[in-house]
Amino acid sequence: MTKLLQINSSVFSDQGVSSQLADAFVAEFRRQDPQTQVIRRDLASEPVPHLDGERLNALMTPESDRSATQQNLVRQADDLIREIQDADVLVLGAPMYNFAVPSQLKSWFDMIARAGTTFRYTEEGSEGLLQGKRAYVFTSRGGVHREQPSDTIVPFLRQMLSLVGIDQVEFVYAEGLNMGQEPREQGMNEARRQIDQLLVA
Repeated sequence: MTKLLQINSSVFSDQGVSSQLADAFVAEFRRQDPQTQVIRRDLASEPVPHLDGERLNALMTPESDRSATQQNLVRQADDLIREIQDADVLVLGAPMYNFAVPSQLKSWFDMIARAGTTFRYTEEGSEGLLQGKRAYVFTSRGGVHREQPSDTIVPFLRQMLSLVGIDQVEFVYAEGLNMGQEPREQGMNEARRQIDQLLVA
């Protein structure tokens, strides 16, 4: 049985284009493999707290020395890590806001990137510990940025996923969404075409 973890990060929740594309992909994925178990997390309705000094100190404190408050803070991160550890497939809805991923998605990465748990340091550099997983990223943009210097989120997402050992990553782009009706329709049609290709592969 395939276990799929879906993380949507649009501030518009289910109404966001990236969320709708991710939802459409997951629905078809499940149609093709009805035994797929889906865990879905919407970071707009269930935001992950931003990393702050108190939370970072709790994560860095040895387990035996943590206070009750620190244990609760770490438990939140542990739950998120357990979800991705258990998953075979990761689906991310990742819109571009001001040339960056939504802050809530950055917070999710801050919680799941933990040395000694999802990656480790070696003499040759860091090594991801979540290997063997596939990731599909659905990114929406108001303009056209694919393979341009302005596309800062794809390198960031590749880097963060690679950090934890996920190197099999496919990106689906919906672009030109704020450039008028015709470019929007073209962008959405292109994204749907990319989804169809992924599901046939």
